[in-house]
This record gives sequence, structure tokens and C-alpha cells, in this order.
Amino acid sequence: MSKFIGKRALASAVSLIGLVILVFFLSRLTGDPTDLYLPLDASVEAREQFREMHGFNDPLIVQFGRYVGDLVQGDFGESIRQARPAMQVVLEAFTWTLALAVITMTFVTIAAIVVGSLAAFRAGGIFDRLATFFSLIGASAPDFWIAIVAIVIFSVNLQWLPTSGTGSAAHWVLPVAVLFIRPFGLIVQVVRGSMINVLSSAYVKTARAKGVRTLPIIFVHGLRNAMLPVITVIGDQAAAILNGAVVVETIFGFPGIGKLMIDSILLRDFSVVLAAIMISALAIFLMNLLIDIAYALLDPRIRY
Repeated sequence: MSKFIGKRALASAVSLIGLVILVFFLSRLTGDPTDLYLPLDASVEAREQFREMHGFNDPLIVQFGRYVGDLVQGDFGESIRQARPAMQVVLEAFTWTLALAVITMTFVTIAAIVVGSLAAFRAGGIFDRLATFFSLIGASAPDFWIAIVAIVIFSVNLQWLPTSGTGSAAHWVLPVAVLFIRPFGLIVQVVRGSMINVLSSAYVKTARAKGVRTLPIIFVHGLRNAMLPVITVIGDQAAAILNGAVVVETIFGFPGIGKLMIDSILLRDFSVVLAAIMISALAIFLMNLLIDIAYALLDPRIRY
């Protein structure tokens, strides 16, 4: 297991280095930050002083070399917009996204496993048809459309919930609900398909013949052997939220890492963009590693 983790860590480090190089040079193509942070009538001297202060006067390759040198020493640069360490800005935003992801995926995982398992136990029945119908709609509906409709109905017309912010528990309801719908639909379908295969196996039929009750058959005998493909989808959906639910965070004004990346790209806050990319990539690596470890715990054959 340790050798496997080492190989995955090395591969992820190489990918992260390539990503940093790509983002560094592409971000510089968005334009000169002085056009955004200084008045239009700013003097040439003021513009030169601003560029010199932030190191934009040097050639790109020199800027990149200096950035790598600072990165090796643990310095991720300073936010131009907020005049404080870029990593500090990113970690504050990532905390909000992490909380949003944990809350959402907890509800999604529990609800999807229960609904998908019960639908598979009576495949073709009324509950199965309803679960399949609504899960397919949820998996297909675009997040931005659901978010806008939710705001119109629950915030504008009914005035039950706030449209944006994070001041109270009510502010979290719409973002969590909107992010809930798509992964719920996807995971229900995977759980249902996997459980149908498991519940048709010989050992489950034997358990039924021996008079084992329905719930133990589903959640004890069947679910563990059906979880391998389910874990993959759960991990992918969790990584997608951790990577920044950009649309949802932007629409609801949620101060997560997705909204931070969009704002930083538009405002050419290069150090924050790079720090956000690195934190997001690291989160995805850790999520994939946890999935692989969960595989080995659920199926001992994978360990060999």
C-alpha cells in the first residue's frame, strides 16, 4: 500500500508541476493588471512604479523563475487586490467550499444509497420508476438553471430564503439544495444498477430462501459488494464540488474557492489564481487517494 501511495503521489506531483507552468503563462495572456488597478489617467511613472513593485517589468521567464524560487521557500506570492498572502486568501475561501461540499455530499450519499437500494430491490415497481424518473431529471438539469429558478421561487416570490450570503443557516439552504440535485441523480442510478446485479447473485437468493429480512439483505448482504462503482462516483462528485462549484457559488454570492478563482481571473490577481489551482489540484489528488484506499478496504482482492 505504501508503494502504491508513493507512486500516486509522484504522478500527482508531476501533474501539478505541469499545471502550474501552464496556468502561470496562460494567466499572463489576460492582460496588464495596471489597466485594472490604476486610473485611466495614471501617469507613465505611476504605471512603471506599479509594474516594478509587483515584478511585471521583467520578462515572463524571469518572472516564472522568481515565482518558482519563492514557491520552493513556501511563498505563494501576494494578492494584488487584497495586499496579503495569496495562500491565506485561498485557504479562507477553500474552508467555505469544503464545508459546503461536506454538508452536500453527506446528504447526497445517505439519500442516494437508500433510494437506489430500495429501487433495486423492487426493480420495475412504482418506487423504482419514480426514483429512476426523478434521478434522471436531476442528473440532466443544469445547475445554473436550477439555481435561478430556485431564487425566483423561494427568494423572490415566496421570500422564504435569502438570495446570497452566508450569515445564517437559511443562507446555506439554496446552495446545498442546488448542489444536491445533480450528484443525487447520478449516484442513485449507479447504486440502483450495481445493487440489481448484486441482488440477483446466488448468495442473496440463498439469504432470501433462509428467511432473512428485507433490510439486512439490502444493507448488509448486498450493499457492501455493490459499493465499489458507487464510491468512484461519490468521489468524483465530491471532487467536483471541492474543485469549486463555480456557477453555484457565483450565483449565490457564496465566498468559496470557485467564486474566488473567477474573480481573481477577471481582476488578474495572478498569485491567487495559481494558489487556488494548486489547492484544488491537491484536493482532487487526496480525494482520489481516499477512493483507492476505500477500494482496498471493501474488497480484499484489490490489496493483492
